[in-house]
Amino acid sequence: VATAGKALDCGKSFNKRGNLKVHIRTHTGEKSFSCGDCGKSFNTRGNLTRHARTHTRDNSSCQKRYNSTCKLKAHTFKHKGDLSNHMRIHTGEKPFICGDCGKSFNRTDFLTRHKLTHTGEKPFTCGDCGKSFNRKETLTTHKLTHTKEKPFSCGDCGKSFNRKVSLTEHKLTRTGAKPFSCGDCGKSFIRKVSLTEHKLTHTGEKPFVCGDCGKSFNRIGHLSEHKLTHTGEKPFSCGECGKSFIQNRALSRHILTHTGEKSFSCGDCGKSFIQKWDLRRHKLTHTREKPFTCGDCGRSFNRKETLTTHKLTHNRETPFSCSNCGKSFIQKGVLMRHLLTHTGEKPFSCVDCGKSFILKGDLRRHMLIHTGEKPFSCGDCGKSFNRKQTLTTHKLTHTREKSCSCGDCGKSFNRKHHGCSVCDKILIQKTNLLTREKQPQRK
Repeated sequence: VATAGKALDCGKSFNKRGNLKVHIRTHTGEKSFSCGDCGKSFNTRGNLTRHARTHTRDNSSCQKRYNSTCKLKAHTFKHKGDLSNHMRIHTGEKPFICGDCGKSFNRTDFLTRHKLTHTGEKPFTCGDCGKSFNRKETLTTHKLTHTKEKPFSCGDCGKSFNRKVSLTEHKLTRTGAKPFSCGDCGKSFIRKVSLTEHKLTHTGEKPFVCGDCGKSFNRIGHLSEHKLTHTGEKPFSCGECGKSFIQNRALSRHILTHTGEKSFSCGDCGKSFIQKWDLRRHKLTHTREKPFTCGDCGRSFNRKETLTTHKLTHNRETPFSCSNCGKSFIQKGVLMRHLLTHTGEKPFSCVDCGKSFILKGDLRRHMLIHTGEKPFSCGDCGKSFNRKQTLTTHKLTHTREKSCSCGDCGKSFNRKHHGCSVCDKILIQKTNLLTREKQPQRK
């Protein structure tokens, strides 16, 4: 095929000079054809003509010429190609196949976009910050983060969004509609992509593989975040304190710690939370629901991550090791707390008495001493406590349950007793034991 011209910016070639001229406008950004009704501009006359029909809503000529009406549903299209693409939704036909992975698509533009995931190419670059994207519409949405423009507004509550799909999802949250249902378990979702990701939990498929360590994920977003753990990159930084994060949502959560804003309140007890997820998890403490069950022992938990940690106790796996002493732990958070015992650092200080703690939770419990607050109440007798485990132990006095048995004599107790390695004295609380073992041995 003879080449009529080549674009100097990208080297792409065309067999017609007119096609080259239209393509060059994608580099210059020139849009010479403007709509007389709304002022919107386009880079080709054909795009303007198609746009003009949205004002007149006149599809009669297209229908007559192309018979562009779906026979299965009352959907009308302006172009024969759009009708052809739509009909494949009904037939399930996916004639466009990726040569790299064999994945099929019902539209050629979907295949073209998919191929960029193999090449890693991101041809659409933001002129403000230099960030690149593999989809033009993603770049368009990204640019709104610079202008802070949110052109899509909810007619019911006035809330605005920078993406039309975000507005659509928001409207569904108000109506409670979840149009996408799982055929295996019946669970419903607001977004189609959420259903697609959910289905992978049934198949166990993890199609997104890390090229560095081979770890697999069922969501491409999780793979992208995981890759940052190899590079050490934390692209999202807090403007207040400079702390950086791998995830944008982690930064958003962190920013609320500066503002002190807690937008999500519990209707049962009035307690407020920074995140909607934290509120949802908190509500399980009222319902006593524990939806996450261990397949090995049948024990149930109200948090998925607690179940994940629990499962490690069955295979005795302790994947997080201390580089100073070699001690291993089930959870990364426990390792991080342990490291502070080597440095002696106690970053959380009480504003009332100046006492410092390694853990934020310890400081929070300590503050209850000053406030006199006892947030954990017994449902049987109304007695209140300032620690959850004290309430748990107290409840055993009502049930008469004695879950801790002596291995030598079989005697049962409602609390676990701890033996001191220094003097053989039995102490009820482990904290008392640790304190005693640090004291010098008396002769």
